[in-house]
Amino acid sequence: MKNESKIKLFLVDDDAVFLKSLEIQFLNHSDFEIETFATGELCIEKLHQNPDIIILDFHLDGIDKKAINGIETLDAIKQFDSEIPVIMLSCQDKIEVAVQCMHHKATDYVVKSETAFVRLQKIISAVFQFNKMKKELNWYMDRM
Repeated sequence: MKNESKIKLFLVDDDAVFLKSLEIQFLNHSDFEIETFATGELCIEKLHQNPDIIILDFHLDGIDKKAINGIETLDAIKQFDSEIPVIMLSCQDKIEVAVQCMHHKATDYVVKSETAFVRLQKIISAVFQFNKMKKELNWYMDRM
C-alpha cells in the first residue's frame, strides 16, 4: 500500500444508487481511499493505480449493453495482477453464480442486501489479516 493509513479501494458497479450508497458507507470509515467506476473498462484503465482491494459487480451492463461483464473484468484484473483481492457483488442469490466467481479467482462473493456493507467490511478485514500472516510466514520461512 502506498499510504499505510489508507486502503485504496475500487468500487465497480453500474447501479449508481447502490454505488453511491456503498461509497458513502466506506467514506464514513476514514481508513479508505475510494475510487468508483460505472464500468469494468473504466476500472481496468486505472489498475496502474494499484488498488489494495476491488469490489466488483457481477452484472455491468446497466449503462452500456456492450460493456464487459463482471467476470470479464475479474479476468482482466487477475491478468493484470493476480494478487489483487476482488470481492464480487450481485443481486443474484444463486450458488452457481458464486461458484462461477470463485472459479475465476474471486476472493469472495456477496449478495447485495441491507447487510452487504457489514459483510464486505468483515471480508476486507479478513483479507488484510490473511495477507499480514502470509507476509510474516514468508519472513520466517526465508530465515530457515
